[in-house]
Amino acid sequence: MLWSEVYRPRRCDDIIGQDEVVRHLTAFSDSGSVPHMLISGPHGTGKTAAVECLAKRLYGENWKANTTVFSATDLLGRGRSALETDERFSMIYRKDRSLIVNFKQIVKWYASMRPLDADFKLMVFEDAHGLTFEAQQALRRTMERYSATCRFIFVTVRPSAIIPAIASRCLPLFFAPVESSLVLTRLEEILAAEGAAVPADDIDLIVYAAQGDLRRAIMYLQIAARAEQEFDLAEISRSETTNVATSAFVALRDGNFDAARRIAESLMIEYGLSAREVVGELRQVARREYNHPALAVALADADLRLSHNANDFVQINALLARIAREVFSEESTATL
Repeated sequence: MLWSEVYRPRRCDDIIGQDEVVRHLTAFSDSGSVPHMLISGPHGTGKTAAVECLAKRLYGENWKANTTVFSATDLLGRGRSALETDERFSMIYRKDRSLIVNFKQIVKWYASMRPLDADFKLMVFEDAHGLTFEAQQALRRTMERYSATCRFIFVTVRPSAIIPAIASRCLPLFFAPVESSLVLTRLEEILAAEGAAVPADDIDLIVYAAQGDLRRAIMYLQIAARAEQEFDLAEISRSETTNVATSAFVALRDGNFDAARRIAESLMIEYGLSAREVVGELRQVARREYNHPALAVALADADLRLSHNANDFVQINALLARIAREVFSEESTATL
């Protein structure tokens, strides 16, 4: 079994590196007063686990009955045929209606169900950045109608994708990347519990490669602990998204800005990365294949702006334009 599931947080107190957020969630559950929430942050920082822990603390044994979890990908990303064949929606789906109409009907049907031994239930939308503008407009009306018996929680890596009409109704909670020292401590605890051993140097590399993503760190640790031959972290950590980021650099180098822009946007739209994670993927490629001081500065500036919740697409496009101008122009290419 995957260690990331075995050592998944079961209680709010098990979540590490998010003390301020956990304090809020604990207070909400203990008081029985939960607002609508917009939970954002990078992958692997405990967002989904925290929502589950909140539900368990709030409802006890009835937490599953009082918690409905939707994935934006399941509802909208795979088209009408996927909804039609999903047994969860078989009693609600109508073939003669459009995808967005079926989406509205499904959400309303679940929202109208009475909570079990509670004043309200939780409606959780994972990967909420995948909700279209029309879907979010429909949700706004549903939130208004069922706010007495439902609390809506939106979980996303890209909060700028949530329309103001919904964001303004939600309490924003941000899950920051987990500090390296906390990741290291957690990995050592897991190794001790599993009775496994990984060289200290490899653990340090895993912590560095994870970049605050605790789930990824645990996955790398399990691979390292079970590897029968030398552990090659560089090869393992080179993901499909890293290859896509590499192709964006190739397009910029060839002077094709439009292609580079489409590739970078696909990382956010198709792969679900936040803009800061896209910058991280570009940074990995830059470290490995390019040597230009202006590139490092451009990436750092973009990361700083995005840390202040600047618009994702605008900042990524501005970054690519700056790289094309300052790094891959005819005057700058000679310094590579």
